[in-house]
Amino acid sequence: MEHSLHNPPTLDELKHLRKKMRRTDIEQKEQLSFLERVAVSIAQRIGSAGFFLVLICITASWLGWNIFAPVPMRFDPYPAFVLWLFIVNIFQLMMMPLLMISQNLNGRHSDARAEADFEINTKAEFEIEVVLQHLENQNTMILQILDRLEHRK
Repeated sequence: MEHSLHNPPTLDELKHLRKKMRRTDIEQKEQLSFLERVAVSIAQRIGSAGFFLVLICITASWLGWNIFAPVPMRFDPYPAFVLWLFIVNIFQLMMMPLLMISQNLNGRHSDARAEADFEINTKAEFEIEVVLQHLENQNTMILQILDRLEHRK
């Protein structure tokens, strides 16, 4: 399928050369292991405003109960809050690796999207060059027609 300026590829030939579009989001989801899916799911929930509000409510309830409840019913009395600090620190230690895993997976997905975008841009550049070849071919033909018309006069 050799083409020149006077014989650029046809639309059907371009369609035949066209590769199927990549769905990087689907590709990435299919490649995730079970643990990676769990990490992404947890990270998505932890990174939400709803989770932040739940933490604020739990903290306020914890502190309120241990400050204002009758003394014998307090389980982590003011001013220590040792149990609360321990639980929060353990929670942070568990969540940091999950968030880092999620960020790494997002980075891999971004790389795949950038690669797919590059493929699309390369394909678009080729198709634009074909359109320009057709336009140049048309210009040449129009100039030839005009030249013939001028010679008839």
